Amino acid sequence: MERYICIHGHFYQPPRENPWLEAVEIQDSAHPYHDWNERITAECYAPNGASRLFDDEGRIRDIVSNYARISFNFGPTLLAWMEEYSPQAYRAIQEADRLSIGWRSGHGNAVAQVYNHIIMPLANRRDKETQVRWGIADFERRFGRFPEGMWLAETAVDVETLDVLAAEGIRFTILAPHQAARMRARGGRKWHSVEGGHIDPTRPYLCRLPSGRSIVIFFYDGPISRAVAFEKLLDHGERFARRLLSGFDDGRHHAQILSIATDGETYGHHHMHGDMALAYALSYLEDNGLARLTNYGEFLELHPPGHEVEIVENSSWSCIHGIERWRGDCGCNSGGYPHWNQQWRGPLRHAFDWLRDELAGPYEMAAGALLRDPWQARDQYFQVIADRSPDRLESFVNRHALRPLNDDGRIRVLMLLEMQRHLLLMYTSCGWFFDELSGIETVQVIQYAGRAVQLAQELFGNGSETSFLQRLAAVRGNNPDYRGGAGIYEAFVRPAMIDLVKVGAHFAVSSLFQEYGEETRIFSYRVKSEDVRLIPAGQTRLAIGRVWIGSTTTGEEARITYCVLYFGNHALNGGVRIFRGNEAYEAMVIEIARAFESSDFAEIIRLMDAHFGMHNYSLRDLFRDEQRRILGMVIGGVLTEFEDRYTALYDNYRLLMGFVRQTGMPVPYRFMTTAQLALNLKLDRAFTKPGIAEAEVGEILREIADWEVEIERIDLEFQIRRRLEKAMTCLRDNPLDSTILTEAAGLLELAGHVPIDLNLWLAQNIYLEIARPLWRELTERSRAGDTHNDWWFGQFRTLGERLNFNANAVLPPVPEA
Repeated sequence: MERYICIHGHFYQPPRENPWLEAVEIQDSAHPYHDWNERITAECYAPNGASRLFDDEGRIRDIVSNYARISFNFGPTLLAWMEEYSPQAYRAIQEADRLSIGWRSGHGNAVAQVYNHIIMPLANRRDKETQVRWGIADFERRFGRFPEGMWLAETAVDVETLDVLAAEGIRFTILAPHQAARMRARGGRKWHSVEGGHIDPTRPYLCRLPSGRSIVIFFYDGPISRAVAFEKLLDHGERFARRLLSGFDDGRHHAQILSIATDGETYGHHHMHGDMALAYALSYLEDNGLARLTNYGEFLELHPPGHEVEIVENSSWSCIHGIERWRGDCGCNSGGYPHWNQQWRGPLRHAFDWLRDELAGPYEMAAGALLRDPWQARDQYFQVIADRSPDRLESFVNRHALRPLNDDGRIRVLMLLEMQRHLLLMYTSCGWFFDELSGIETVQVIQYAGRAVQLAQELFGNGSETSFLQRLAAVRGNNPDYRGGAGIYEAFVRPAMIDLVKVGAHFAVSSLFQEYGEETRIFSYRVKSEDVRLIPAGQTRLAIGRVWIGSTTTGEEARITYCVLYFGNHALNGGVRIFRGNEAYEAMVIEIARAFESSDFAEIIRLMDAHFGMHNYSLRDLFRDEQRRILGMVIGGVLTEFEDRYTALYDNYRLLMGFVRQTGMPVPYRFMTTAQLALNLKLDRAFTKPGIAEAEVGEILREIADWEVEIERIDLEFQIRRRLEKAMTCLRDNPLDSTILTEAAGLLELAGHVPIDLNLWLAQNIYLEIARPLWRELTERSRAGDTHNDWWFGQFRTLGERLNFNANAVLPPVPEA
């Protein structure tokens, strides 16, 4: 009996981009990382591309890619973020699929996904088709091949969804065992009920569809998948492997595929170091010949389905009520607030469905006046989403336009298609998955709806926002701070809305603190400086100028004039408006500059009101990341002053307080608070100096132990890790530089005295990246009698040992001279 094992990881994060900026803004809950995409990448996505295998003594004997040995899908919107912000992890995913094609009979491990994770049975046919077509197009762009399979969000399925997949050429999908209704031998007449998860999950099944098409379905092993996700099976790699093997049945006489499926984040984010348990289990199975690792495409080629299946309509893997979690108060929730209800889910979906359908007609009419087929253009719009270069846009418009379009026509086309894109994004499933209407995931999808509404207002001048808000008012959450869905819209959507004037305000305010070039990017906007003047007078500064601003998504553009007066600290006042001509602009510049030279600030404010209107801009109007950066600059000196004073207080009185403690008198808590802050500051500064003094660090650590204060481990670990990674990066560029090699080894030795868990992941990867080609090259030179680098072998081996490598396993022995 042939035994195959296929582990599938569904790697996905909801799109978190600000709908107006097309970028993920800083998320404090992800500290010390910028946002949750970055944090989960560090904890899961990157480690699975370079996971550790350990020897019996807990030292690294190899680094392997889990992606190259498992089946996986990545959400397209997540991969778009990774391509820009985590390119190394992104390339590791692509390379793993390429390797797997060679290892798995020409079948890659990567599987496509419906584009932005919508619940397909709740979508209309047109949206289903776009989701599948965009998912396929994204996959082809990233992996260079057509996808054999496609993952459905939450494995939510109905027959129409399967038909859409089959119509687009998808060969298979993956479902939970309880989503099978009945089965029979292929060509047989008698159906057998398998409801309740009683289907044999070790074989593929053909699902015949009413259209005459068909698709293959693999059902994963439910109990083992749940054990991986919820029963701490990843605490021990060999136990994981043994549990996988338990899914085979010697009573079955067909070739068996033991398939499991979980969220990919299980391997590292939900379960720390889960990627290592996965790597060990896979190696254990292969090294001991216990089963053959495969993917669904390869198994399907080797063992075509001999049975047919019919599915349970409107079912999913994460809601026992089918798909009610995304449209009703079915009781499924995250469990954090048992007294809350989810009665808001249905009305929110009804409001979104109304908005989609209300805008379908105007879209079709407006786009139909410009494009040959508005809906076909939407299906192919992904080409522009993936590459917003002028050439790609021109090619797209020329292919779909009824006639040559001028700039206004192209802008209108882009606005129409962007409206449709956001109408699709607003259905991202996470908006309904959790407990509360005011949760960040639900606010995110309401913002997508808000962006679609804003575009509709600009395009059609209709009252869609008023009607939409009336429907949102009927959406009632559990948080009394908000007046239902309409209150959330007013609190989180309307203030986030951005137009070209607001982008101009951001440029104007930030120009006080940084120098822009002639052309710059501010998220999804291009800014060209036409006349920018910065006039300082002591701490006070005046920024005044004119810029051209254009949107890279819709092509909208405008000239903006601005004037901002900065008084110091956080106090500033600014005005921004659409350019009204050279005469008005020059008059404004002359009048305000003259008042500034006279230090007549009251007159400046009056003139700004006269030229720009009564709406004033301040640091509050900066986009969040830039606001944080500038506020950090503003308060940086203040914080340094605080830190110096606390450190001086500690140094001045530590001997006195030591004597107090010796007498048995309790040390005042105010001093202990001061010692906590001062000693952590000293330790942090010791690791940020150009040259780290071992004696200084040792003395600080002794004082920390003596006073029994807590080390701020998260921030210190981040600081030391970044310094080590910088040193290792320099070493990769100059691997024979003894100074850098000594610095990296010394930093590791010193960090070993600090009671923190130092994340060595990237440093270890770089070490092996250097070691494999260079060690071999220097070994060959040594064999030829070159002794110039003999010193390097010993130092590099020592560095590897401090990075927890089994040097004998990863480095071949140096030959005798």
